[in-house]
Amino acid sequence: QVRLVESGGGLVQPEESLRVSCKVTGSVFKFNGWGWYRRAPGKERDLVASIGSNGTTNYVDSVKGRFTISRDNARRTLYLQMNNLKSEDTAMYYCNYYPMPAWQTSWGQGTQVTVSS
Repeated sequence: QVRLVESGGGLVQPEESLRVSCKVTGSVFKFNGWGWYRRAPGKERDLVASIGSNGTTNYVDSVKGRFTISRDNARRTLYLQMNNLKSEDTAMYYCNYYPMPAWQTSWGQGTQVTVSS
């Protein structure tokens, strides 16, 4: 069973940067696509960015030009570099498969990102 461990969140001021990481075990990491998702207070969990097994990336419009998703297959780790952070980026950030297979129902504990002055 896949295990997802997110880390690197914290409290930052607007316009600052932060990088969050996700260590993946129990899955053939390099052959799968992965995504970063976030859940803001009172909202649903939504996809923020994804990266395919071939390195192709996609982003939601609200983070384009500010966030960069990357992967290190040797370390089985997914990253999300977040620059020029805004208050609306405040959320719990999670990683998981993308696209999400029907059998995948588990999530990691997430890592909290809070952007506030």
